[in-house]
Amino acid sequence: MPKVAVLMGSKSDFSIVQPAVESLKRFKIDYEIRVISAHRTPELAREFSLSARENGFEVILCAAGKAAHLGGVVAAYTTLPVIAIPVLSSAFSGLDSLLSTVQMPSGVPVATVAINGAENAAILAAQILSIKYPEIQKMLSAYKDEMRDKVVNDDILLNKELNN
Repeated sequence: MPKVAVLMGSKSDFSIVQPAVESLKRFKIDYEIRVISAHRTPELAREFSLSARENGFEVILCAAGKAAHLGGVVAAYTTLPVIAIPVLSSAFSGLDSLLSTVQMPSGVPVATVAINGAENAAILAAQILSIKYPEIQKMLSAYKDEMRDKVVNDDILLNKELNN
């Protein structure tokens, strides 16, 4: 069964990662949620990262704000795909978090989604996993069909409203 780790630098980030959890459920992907700080619990971040593959994880999502080093620290210790979710912070409207995650040094890649973009992080994780799990690929195709159908229907409804 596919399994994703959802890490947060702080418990207060849970409301930000909730959409990721809902998307992982939608695609029937098992997950584990942990609070691990790159700065306050660096040993725990290292230990988790080094054992993630052995513990059955295939993708790791990392939500962090401000300095937002969690994704980079995790990526330094694992060869698993790491997807960062920059968290909106009050000081710089999340730009600090975004820049901290996208400006990784060569050899330590961290995929990064939009500020507070947890849903897209989970969908990206599902797309990565769909390479190995055909059932996820089928669910992703159905999901994209639903999105397309909604836009097509919205277009029809709007044009009916405008032409009446």
